[in-house]
Amino acid sequence: MKSSNQKLKILYLQKILLDLTDETHSISMAEIIAELAKHDISAERKSLYNDIECLRQYGMDIIGEKRDGSYYYHIGNRQFELAELKLLVDSVQSAKFITEKKSEELIHKIEGFASKYEAKQLDRQVYVAGRVKTMNERIYYNVDAIHSAIAANSQIRFQYFQYDVEGNMALRRNGDYYQVSPWTLVWNDENYYLIAYAADSESIRHYRVDKMLNTEIVPICRRGWDAFHRIDTAKYTRQTFGMYGGREELVRLRCENSLAGPIIDRFGNDITLRRDGEEHFTVSVTVDVSNQFLHWVMALGSGAEIIGPEWVVEETRKEVQRLFGQYKVNEAEDK
Repeated sequence: MKSSNQKLKILYLQKILLDLTDETHSISMAEIIAELAKHDISAERKSLYNDIECLRQYGMDIIGEKRDGSYYYHIGNRQFELAELKLLVDSVQSAKFITEKKSEELIHKIEGFASKYEAKQLDRQVYVAGRVKTMNERIYYNVDAIHSAIAANSQIRFQYFQYDVEGNMALRRNGDYYQVSPWTLVWNDENYYLIAYAADSESIRHYRVDKMLNTEIVPICRRGWDAFHRIDTAKYTRQTFGMYGGREELVRLRCENSLAGPIIDRFGNDITLRRDGEEHFTVSVTVDVSNQFLHWVMALGSGAEIIGPEWVVEETRKEVQRLFGQYKVNEAEDK
């Protein structure tokens, strides 16, 4: 009497080939029959030859090779190459906005695209535990809600929080909801940001997706189409420097030639570097002038200098003086 699993023979055969074979590991017909028997499925060689041919016609790259008088089978091309799976695993482990728990879940699912032998190689050296990861498990539902709202041309509402000194979530605006028109998502500096139109300020704003709570779709048509399409998203992302806003300005920098790389990495290769003598160049970049931007320039060291406009130079002087006062050593204590 045949078991109820007998109807699933070809599906189990597919799973066996995907799980137990790859380009360096093959399985014989006798081993296939033994594996099927573990699932209470009986099989004859002739029927398995037919099943393998059906799977080939379906699109599976099943390669048969004769060795020592027997045929061995393995999967050739897969949906994802091992190198691609390694890249996905590294991306998940490195992503700050994905929690440790979700990272482990996603990596386990990625391993399902590889054989059990290749899955061991996906135990990569980009460790999750040592990284700063978000603590908000709701980010995945936030992203899903945002995409759904964009597809439906609808607004969303959510609460927004920041961490207090005890590490607890403290709701902003006393817990009142933000209601905005979502337009796109940006991944910048290891964080996910929503770029949206805020009707209350009649402007394009950005929000950390992992700091959003209780996100809901509001069945009201989005607003701000003109405002959003007036901005260059890539340029907007670069000039806001990690999404800390400030007054937008075309700032001129004078840098040593060795800093050409960091400047291009930050602003893209569509900027123009103009030689200023043999050892320096000048460049004009549009940025949101904030303390974060000023500190970024300072971090480049003595080889970088803001030379205009004058109000930005003055803001830099004020910030340097503030830092000097903050860290100034008391002369009496120094003695």
